[in-house]
Amino acid sequence: MTHSAPTRRRFLQTSMALAGALPMAGGLQAADPAATERPLMAYVGTFSSPLKDMLPTQVDLPPGNGRGIHTFRVDRETGALTAAGDYPLGTSPSCLVVNEAGTRLYSANETDRVGADKQGTVSAFAIDPADGQLKLLNTVPAGGAGPTYVSIHPSGKFLLVANYFGGSVSVMPILEDGRLGEASDTKVDEGPIGPTKATHAPEGSFAISGHDRTHAHMIEADPSGRFVLHVDLGLDKIYVWKFDAKTGTLHANDPAGVDLPPGDGPRHFHFHPEGRWFYSIQEEGSTIALFDYDPEAGRLTPRQTISTLPPGFTGSNFCSEILVSADGRFVYAGNRLHDSIGIFAIGDDGQLSYVGEEWTRGDYPRSFNFDPTGNFLYCCNQRADHVTVFKVDKKTGKLDFTDQYVPVGNPSMISFLDLAKVE
Repeated sequence: MTHSAPTRRRFLQTSMALAGALPMAGGLQAADPAATERPLMAYVGTFSSPLKDMLPTQVDLPPGNGRGIHTFRVDRETGALTAAGDYPLGTSPSCLVVNEAGTRLYSANETDRVGADKQGTVSAFAIDPADGQLKLLNTVPAGGAGPTYVSIHPSGKFLLVANYFGGSVSVMPILEDGRLGEASDTKVDEGPIGPTKATHAPEGSFAISGHDRTHAHMIEADPSGRFVLHVDLGLDKIYVWKFDAKTGTLHANDPAGVDLPPGDGPRHFHFHPEGRWFYSIQEEGSTIALFDYDPEAGRLTPRQTISTLPPGFTGSNFCSEILVSADGRFVYAGNRLHDSIGIFAIGDDGQLSYVGEEWTRGDYPRSFNFDPTGNFLYCCNQRADHVTVFKVDKKTGKLDFTDQYVPVGNPSMISFLDLAKVE
């Protein structure tokens, strides 16, 4: 069998194909590194099982449409989410946090029931640095029922847990391999329960959710890690603890905390990037409270209270999330039933002024979060079974809907990890 000599065109085509398939050398330019860059990932925690044997006053009863922890790739230019699998977990991993190194993810499993006292659990996962997929490391009791919030102490050595139905907070050691140890400390909230009518409730409100017993709703360290703060919605109180980073234990500060107006129900909080100001959102009062924060003494001093709702609103509303933009210029506040995100400008003195609000395009916005650049905001619409995506105008603080609806059953929280920055 004879072979004809290659034509010039075929020779050039073959040479170009080989050049595209092989690494470039010499003076030839390498392929665009962005094309092979490891992806930006998003993890969405969900309610993945029905909330059974709940208190009769419990108003939030998602049917459990989620599958566990849903994983997405994020388009860095458009903010679009592309499904990249999920980690099936039938215990409602409703709150997620990723460690600073980007190697571990931790979840609060809100509807798990272990032991005679029906504690919830928290789980530790290893993150694959190539594709962001999760591998379970271990699961331990949360120190109370219904863990609803987890955060990582700035030292990276402890996981802080707020147990909503248990009315308690716990500290979990993070072992060298990322697994969780048994709780090094647990504190149970005590005191008189606030009234079922919030001091600052809008006219005509029937928003009563947590004033039946103690409900620890969030826990997080201050930027220095010297103090840990947590809120109890039922007690209308923000606790301040001194934190012993050697033993992983909480010790009462002096003062031990600050009281909110009766019935208003503090839910979440966020420090200003400068650390001087602290913003707390009240679930039943539909307010944001501004506090001056003394980082040396761990002291909160109240200075302003402002409604999360537009002027003239009447009826029921349950507040949810609160976030300060990374540049420290705006505060964003979630409104469930009104189904909006309130937008507030931060003045030179930390005080807030109302800018406007944006409809979330869904039902019951439980939480929201910014991508690492702050260019996009993602809202978890719990009852609508989707996440909606908004472009952030960093000059005005306003949100522009991108027409993107991402289907997720009963989404609760979204967290991000840029794998390109993981070593």
